Amino acid sequence: MVSNTADTVTQKLERLPRRPGVYLMKDDKGKIIYVGKAVDLRQRVRSYFQKGQQLSPKVRAMVERIRDLDYTVTDTEVEALILESNLIKEYRPRYNINLKDDKQYPYLRVTVQEAFPRIHMTRRVEKDGSRYFGPYTNAGAVKETIRLIRHLFPLRHCRGPVDPEKGRRSCLNRHIDRCLAPCTGEVSAEEYRKMVDEILLFLEGKEERLLRELGARMAEAAENLEFEKAARLRDQQRAVEAITEKQKIVVADGGDRDILALAAVEELGCVQLFAVRGGKLTGREHFLVTNPTEEGPGVLLAAFLRQYYTYAGDIPPEILLSEQIPDTELVEEWLRRRRDGRVSIRVPQRGSKKELVRLASDNAGMFLEEEVLREKSRDPQKVLSDLAAELSLDEPPYRIEGYDISHLHGEGTVAAMVVFQNGVPLPRDYRRFRVRSVDKPDDYASLREAVLRRFARLVAAREDSNLPTDGEDPFLLVPDLMLIDGGPGQLSAVRQALAEVGLTRLPVVSLAKAEELVHLSGKQQPLRLPRMSPALQLLQRVRDEAHRFVVTYQRTLRNQGNRGSTLLDIPGVGEKRRKALLKHFGSIAAMRRASVEELAAVDGLNHTVATTLFAYFHDGQDEINGQE
Repeated sequence: MVSNTADTVTQKLERLPRRPGVYLMKDDKGKIIYVGKAVDLRQRVRSYFQKGQQLSPKVRAMVERIRDLDYTVTDTEVEALILESNLIKEYRPRYNINLKDDKQYPYLRVTVQEAFPRIHMTRRVEKDGSRYFGPYTNAGAVKETIRLIRHLFPLRHCRGPVDPEKGRRSCLNRHIDRCLAPCTGEVSAEEYRKMVDEILLFLEGKEERLLRELGARMAEAAENLEFEKAARLRDQQRAVEAITEKQKIVVADGGDRDILALAAVEELGCVQLFAVRGGKLTGREHFLVTNPTEEGPGVLLAAFLRQYYTYAGDIPPEILLSEQIPDTELVEEWLRRRRDGRVSIRVPQRGSKKELVRLASDNAGMFLEEEVLREKSRDPQKVLSDLAAELSLDEPPYRIEGYDISHLHGEGTVAAMVVFQNGVPLPRDYRRFRVRSVDKPDDYASLREAVLRRFARLVAAREDSNLPTDGEDPFLLVPDLMLIDGGPGQLSAVRQALAEVGLTRLPVVSLAKAEELVHLSGKQQPLRLPRMSPALQLLQRVRDEAHRFVVTYQRTLRNQGNRGSTLLDIPGVGEKRRKALLKHFGSIAAMRRASVEELAAVDGLNHTVATTLFAYFHDGQDEINGQE
């Protein structure tokens, strides 16, 4: 079957025309995996299959999956570019450069085709006559812009057509001056349209022109003795002035332009967009793009430019780029058709425009770094590998134990151990300790006692071959890393305790909350990891979980004021059994003197729980299944 498919591809390669068009590569299931355009279909497509052709490993992997191909010829290369963009948007092929999650990007829609337009957010661009602004990456910011516009301009909120002749009652928005009430005929279509034009100027970043028009309309209203209308226009003018003052003038010569800068690493890129209107920075967005075949920066930026401006609501006359793109003249011609006006694409070499591109590049790099760190944080193996590298460990720490101490004004000191396995919490192995040897606030001594008791069973099992050494008991396991909540003092106390039980080679670090510094054994200077580092974030999660667990335990003990409440900490003993034990024996001291058979004779107890109780009272081990 494969040979037949190969014959099909070979036959189609022979019949390819020497004309501009778009080609589609398909896999063995008929799924489109790549869409491309070409000035000469025959030459471009055949180049993928020529022997000795220098292809990158990722492109070679794509070619090996091709089992069929199709193509569509066009009259011009511009038409091929348009068709390519539409097909990529429709099929989202695996090996094409794509905007990440571009289906989710929101737009601002102004329904200018209606007699009384309204504004709302949408995620679909349709050819319906509306004005679209976007796409944006932050839906919250879009909603905030809509709220601001509705606060500045009394635009209608309701959906559907408006018919003043039906004599509807005005809604609450009219009574609070948030709508001109076209539904009741209180405003003409012409007057309403003037306000919509002002909104469009605001969204286009043309505030200076908007301020002039508001001033002229305010003077006209005052001259006609329409003082309420003049007051409303005055308030709008002041609000727009306040917003304009916050904007930074970035280009001395004014003008409208978009600045696009790219940062890329392996299969991911980030494009920072600065929108400059009237010489002011009116908007900034960043977009993530996939780069499955690891194309060069120019190709990557060109692919983004074509996809973005296919659906962009506004195309300026000048576009500044951080990289030279292929087919610049072709893309300019395509944009000219879309804008119905001249569009220039340039890579500035000097002056304020070059500085703007540099600033956009810096922002793109920062956003990309954050995204790469987020991607790593989603993969536990990468996070553990990074942590091992940062702490100079021989292997990634598969099992991490975190420790913390809690007390209330020096009383009721407790300790807790939490366990993270393969980067995620393992609650079944959590353990709690009541600190016995410390009667005053002393975190160092409390940690030392908790660690000694934690490893006591392991030491005993190593000395006595008759004791069980299976892996079911977490106290018989040795962690790959211990994390202590605190600074160098807490770290030193734990190292001393580990030395007493013969575990001097066990890696242990402490994490201080104030500056999130990582203290390591044998090093005077602490390690300062980047705030966005997945390795640091994992340590923080372990530290915070230990803190939550120990504080919860301390509060539970503090709230247990009932007689014999310590019994509730023993596995298998709940409130009902606690009451039964106290009723039968009368006191904890009497229970301590009882045998296993006498404990098992209590109503509601079984032999397993009785054995656990006996061990709790007589073996001196408060850590029965993790509870003191």
